[in-house]
Amino acid sequence: MGMLLSVVLVIAALLAGVVAYAAAIHHRLGRMKHLLRVRAERLQKDLIVATLLEGKRYCDPRHLCRFEAQVYSQHGEDGILSEILSRIGETNRVFVEIGSGDGHENNTRYRLDQGWSGFWFDADEENVRRSRLAAPDTRVRAVHARMTTENVAHLMRDHAVPVAFDLLSLDIDRNTTHIWRALGHLAPRVVVVEYNASIPRDDVWEVDYRADAEWDGSLRFGASLRAVQALGESLGFVLVACDLSGSNAFLVRRELVDDQFVGPFTARALYEPPRYYLTGRPGHPSRLNFEHVPEHQGSVQLRSAHDGR
Repeated sequence: MGMLLSVVLVIAALLAGVVAYAAAIHHRLGRMKHLLRVRAERLQKDLIVATLLEGKRYCDPRHLCRFEAQVYSQHGEDGILSEILSRIGETNRVFVEIGSGDGHENNTRYRLDQGWSGFWFDADEENVRRSRLAAPDTRVRAVHARMTTENVAHLMRDHAVPVAFDLLSLDIDRNTTHIWRALGHLAPRVVVVEYNASIPRDDVWEVDYRADAEWDGSLRFGASLRAVQALGESLGFVLVACDLSGSNAFLVRRELVDDQFVGPFTARALYEPPRYYLTGRPGHPSRLNFEHVPEHQGSVQLRSAHDGR
């Protein structure tokens, strides 16, 4: 009986070892499968980008899309910003990012690594807590604040944001242009701002302003590129590029733009369509149910770029 029990225990131990080994192999195969899928997706995106850049509109070596590179940005913003700054130079090396996330992925973290200083503003308290852990450097001040047109100028003054600085990044999903308009007293040299590439390039459109509203995940957000161009021009900026994913527009102060940049500096010439797959996003669904929105805000009102503006 004792010998039989010993044999059973040995067999059980062997089976347990086999099961553990099989589980380890299964886990390793799953990991390898994931890595292969990630690499295949990356190669596919690189092929798409390389194919796009072979097109006639990108053949000028000054075209900013040719300089896209990703360090901490969602797509190629880091590279475009570096190239813009290399052309116009740097001054106080201060950035302000509104909608900075948790500090692990945004448009200014790379500047911090290069010795810049600045301010991160985000409406999510957890994001601010995590950003302070991600960048515990005294050169960046992470602030928890929900930006509205009513409070944004006061917040800038309360936190000693300088009037003149090198880079402003706006990525707040919904009220983007409304907030930028309220920051008209500031004088950054470069602005990177999210635009809504789902709106036709010649239409002037921006989402209705509501201080308490948040992005609902649909394509009803922000503003068209033509609206961003028009607002930028009213504040003294020139549109110089959009990234290939159709996510961000880049604007530079008018007096700094010369033949180093490729014109015409218009939404029609520089618009990039929504290639959100380049950033790993599938795109934005249309929002079909407006029951909770007042009637005058319930539809997207498009105005032609040729209606007097």
